[in-house]
Amino acid sequence: MLDYGKEADRYDASRGGEPRAAAAAEAVLGLLPADTRTLLDVACGTGLVTRRLAGRPGLRVTGVDAAYRMARMAAGRVPGAIVLGDSRQLPFPDGAFDAVSTVWLLHLLSGPEETSSVVAECARVLRPGGVYVTTVDKAASHDVRSDIDAVLAPRPVRLAVDRVQAVDAYAAEHGLAPAGQARFRGHGQGRTPRSTVDDLRRGWFTRIPPDGPLAAELAARLAELPDQEVPRPDPRFTLRAYRRRR
Repeated sequence: MLDYGKEADRYDASRGGEPRAAAAAEAVLGLLPADTRTLLDVACGTGLVTRRLAGRPGLRVTGVDAAYRMARMAAGRVPGAIVLGDSRQLPFPDGAFDAVSTVWLLHLLSGPEETSSVVAECARVLRPGGVYVTTVDKAASHDVRSDIDAVLAPRPVRLAVDRVQAVDAYAAEHGLAPAGQARFRGHGQGRTPRSTVDDLRRGWFTRIPPDGPLAAELAARLAELPDQEVPRPDPRFTLRAYRRRR
């Protein structure tokens, strides 16, 4: 996994910045009941999405992140609302929030046990009837059937821990029932051949050692593609909402 402390300074610029954050926040807010008054944004990162969530009138938003530098940046954007904490053991009491969100978190977790434990914590801090909103199928969202995706197709991939069927099962296990779905555009995240080579070399593709022969082979094939600096279509991310049973 990438070191998100080190990633903090370049995180927003490399992941779509304000337009992507606006699209994510709008989609999350669209899945919240009208009477939602408190929201916990888990793994809030630099706070770019959190700040937009907090812009909804009448909604009090709290962000939590385990990476100090990420949380420090978020605190500058949403003063007094950011807590340093681990998503596997949230520092909040049971039933403390009307809603909880995890945007671009579950796909980073190590396996089913850890993913289930995070979903369990999100369910724990939800009040009865509260709503949990999360991104699912993150990796699949980036496959836009482009020439870049064709080159990357032979790479080794793990079974995604955030695939919708798995997340549905974790949710059911912890007393959460499906309550809606939305999609939003990952503005500015369309890959170029050159940026994909850079991602290979910095370890973005976790199953491909950046200094190994497969990375070198894929980089060479990517370098042969046309329009090296032209972005391919943006990904479209999926959100799922779950309601805690009363």
